[in-house]
Amino acid sequence: MRFSNWLIGLALAALVAAAWFLLNPTVEVDPFQGDLRGVSYTAWRQDSTSLNKREPTVEEIRQDLQLIAGQARSVRTYEATGISARIPEIAAEMGLNVTAGAWIDVDKKKNEEEVASIVNIAHDVGSVNQLIVGNEFLHRYRMSPERVQELDPDGSKGLKAGFVDPELRDELIGYIRRVKAASDLPVSTAEPFDIWLNNPELVAETDYIAIHILPFWNGINIDQALKWTLDRYHAVQKAYPEKRILIAEVGWPSEGLTRSTLPEEGPEYQDKGGAVASPINQGLFLRRFLVEAKKADIDYNIIEAFDQPWKIAVEGGVGAYWGLWNADRLPKPALQGNLINFANWPAFAIASIVIGLPFVLFLMRTELGMKRRGRFFVALLGYGGVITAVLIYAQYSQLYLTLYDVIAMVAVAPAVLLLLAIFLIEGLEMAVNLWLGQSKRSLVPPPIHSSWKLPKVSVHVPCYNEPPDMMIETIQALERLDYPNFEVLIIDNNTKDDAVWQPVEAYIKSLNRPNFRFFHLPKWPGFKAGALNYALTETHPEAEIIATIDSDYIVRARWLSDLVPHFSNPQVALVQAPQDYRDGHEDLFKRMCFWEYAGFFYLGMKTRDEKNAIIQHGTMALIRRSALTQAGGWAEWCITEDAELGLRLFEAGHKAVYTEKSYGRGLMPDSFDAFRKQRYRWAYGAMQILKTHWRDLMPFMGKRLEPAQRYQFLAGWLPWIADGLQLSFIALAIAWTVGMIVWPQYIAPPLTVYLFVTIGMFLFKVGKSFWLYAQKVPCSVWDNIGASLAGLALSYSVGKAVWRGIFTSNLPFHRTPKMENAPAALRGLVSAREETAIFLALVGCGVWTLEERSMEPAAFLWAVLLFVQALPFFSALLLSMINALRLGQHRGGAEPSLTQALAVASGKDVPAENTTEAKKAA
Repeated sequence: MRFSNWLIGLALAALVAAAWFLLNPTVEVDPFQGDLRGVSYTAWRQDSTSLNKREPTVEEIRQDLQLIAGQARSVRTYEATGISARIPEIAAEMGLNVTAGAWIDVDKKKNEEEVASIVNIAHDVGSVNQLIVGNEFLHRYRMSPERVQELDPDGSKGLKAGFVDPELRDELIGYIRRVKAASDLPVSTAEPFDIWLNNPELVAETDYIAIHILPFWNGINIDQALKWTLDRYHAVQKAYPEKRILIAEVGWPSEGLTRSTLPEEGPEYQDKGGAVASPINQGLFLRRFLVEAKKADIDYNIIEAFDQPWKIAVEGGVGAYWGLWNADRLPKPALQGNLINFANWPAFAIASIVIGLPFVLFLMRTELGMKRRGRFFVALLGYGGVITAVLIYAQYSQLYLTLYDVIAMVAVAPAVLLLLAIFLIEGLEMAVNLWLGQSKRSLVPPPIHSSWKLPKVSVHVPCYNEPPDMMIETIQALERLDYPNFEVLIIDNNTKDDAVWQPVEAYIKSLNRPNFRFFHLPKWPGFKAGALNYALTETHPEAEIIATIDSDYIVRARWLSDLVPHFSNPQVALVQAPQDYRDGHEDLFKRMCFWEYAGFFYLGMKTRDEKNAIIQHGTMALIRRSALTQAGGWAEWCITEDAELGLRLFEAGHKAVYTEKSYGRGLMPDSFDAFRKQRYRWAYGAMQILKTHWRDLMPFMGKRLEPAQRYQFLAGWLPWIADGLQLSFIALAIAWTVGMIVWPQYIAPPLTVYLFVTIGMFLFKVGKSFWLYAQKVPCSVWDNIGASLAGLALSYSVGKAVWRGIFTSNLPFHRTPKMENAPAALRGLVSAREETAIFLALVGCGVWTLEERSMEPAAFLWAVLLFVQALPFFSALLLSMINALRLGQHRGGAEPSLTQALAVASGKDVPAENTTEAKKAA
């Protein structure tokens, strides 16, 4: 292994360690000194097999209160029945005062039990010093617009949505009066500050004000949270100076989704980044508040003693993380010690390096031909993938996982791993194209020994129902081949209309050239592969090379004379020239398709050729006859018989040669529907090949392919498989969005890191495409954009083909139509109707998310992800309409080939007659 690879790997390992260190700063804040005045305590424990709450034992309550007694003077309870009724007496044993609570809700029978019990507790337990009847009862049942209409149909009472329901307020006051009458202790109810400010009737009925001030829920930034809290406290204090005030709940969560600032907050609180739940922010807020509370002699209860995972179902994910201790009763660093978000980040940093260093060394070793900057880029990508995976694990390790979280993890984690794999594959392709050192490709035929003579070539042209004028033009180009010894076999299979095939037969006869023969097969099985296999039976016995072209191709005269000499190397069984097209100038649709094709034939194929792993095309291919025969001929079971044959040739140990120089140009599909069907067929055939050859393609199983060949084939198909999985994830995303809106207390957006990975992957792929096209494909910026849109437009069709290809094997052969009539605008819309429906569904879900969960930045990212997922479907609609409306239609002038354009771009010589056109293309 190169020493420079070790240097790169170790240098990046140091950067990884530094990144973990810099991303996890330690915040030094003075620890809190002394005892807390009060802590809210809910005794419920987490079930050992779920996040459901379970009733604790008396001994567990005693253990909890022992922990609290070491930190606080008082506890606040929320319920007066069940096991919670035992808390005050156990707290008294620990020397703790108790603010005893009764839970009030819409269940009147349960309310009666709570009221009776709290009165008994007040009488029986001496450590209880005050009572709270109801916890946010009025806040939980603020009036809906429908309730306002019911109580105030003409608006005379001035009721508004969000106000306290007057009937429920009167009901709560009734409970308060009954408890006051039965006890000598001070009685209040607990509500947020705005309810106290707007309901003096409630204040008049209580002995003191139990106020909740929780800046996080209003989206207040941590740096302004203390001021906001004290301002609300002082506002209530000013409004009711005669009343004692207890801040019955004040605190900050250590985990959960970031919350945006509420619109009703003043401008000084807006655009500050919202409220971020984290261990550092929990510690900062509590320590700052406790200092000010001690100075101002403010009475308070910190919410809360212990994390309550069951609250995820009530308050969403953030509801579980308000405790000073976690659910396992381990202390958080909120009050003591230095503050840090990932306390065990060194372990994650070590894991990133231990996993990442061998991985990147392996990646760099597999690409020894790259320059140093290319290997550095590959190593950077490798470490990036490993860090992302470790970071996802690190985030999950700090969470209480609900069933929905586990479902999300099971559903989304494989997708993220697949995205990371594609990220590395795309990055490797990019690095090889940009920073390859010495190329191993055989661009020039080897020196020909005097004993070797040019072999006879048999050119096979299969056709079905093709326009006779086009076929004759193809044959005329073959007549001009500058090669001494060849034959041409035209095989027309299953064309029913005599007027289509008979003119071609007549033209062949008129040539009076024995080496041009025509065959009409009225009922022949096997589609194109069947026709090609028949051609093998009619091939001249002396022919050593089989050449195949599509029926629309006009070949260059030197096609055979330039490429056949490669067969002087006995290892070579396949020589492939690129597909190229002569009608890219006709309109904007074809121009976009033209440059979309170019990316594969002038980027991907060159990379594959370095590893002897090219994809054989059905046209412009030269095949050694003996190798073809030994491989068993053309596979009639496979809809992409050309690519399947190429793989069999590699499995037999043969070598292939690829040249990006164009030796023939055909016609592109005339319509979006035809363009889409062509790619559908390619993807479906790839799945057929994968199912049949999987043993040879899987690592450590087959031995007939080199590791690099396996990688190239699997890596080439993986993005198509990802398109298939993307359809599943789109269905999941739509269902997830519905769940987020309908059941927000249960379902939150996936982890932010997932969203960043997905969106980042999309941006990387787009950026990579633009960069490579700009560097290696001589097209304009607008052509670059057009090629990207054309590629995106095919994602849905490819995805469908993948799923059908995995589970079926009977897709009929789709001939790519060449000369269809231009469709109407309505047909363009109808042609992309499925993509349009999915596009509208995704955009609708994104807008719905922004409207219903606008307070959560994670929900905003989720909406962005939905919009990103909608782009391929919009691209399909756009491309279909461009095609239907014949935008950019141009008549006259020939489209130069990609070979000519590339030659001008690279400064190479081109034939004089083509220079002008090539310069136009470049």
